Amino acid sequence: MLPHAQPGRLPVQLAGLNMMNVNAQLMTIQAARTRKKEDIYMAAMLDPLTGGELSIDDIVAMCDELVEAHGPYMAMYQ
Repeated sequence: MLPHAQPGRLPVQLAGLNMMNVNAQLMTIQAARTRKKEDIYMAAMLDPLTGGELSIDDIVAMCDELVEAHGPYMAMYQ
């Protein structure tokens, strides 16, 4: 049987890399709580891939299209 490794603090570089994704996830939770479209936009803008590939205007347009596509499930965000 292998001994269990004791988890310790992540090196700053790894913690920073993880936080890039965690912050987008936390903002998504915030959007669900506040039901504000602006918070949806911010969550998408914080996502490393989305923010790295799309302009702010494109992110807003994409989010608006996704909200519209999900119809009644996202009606509270209209």
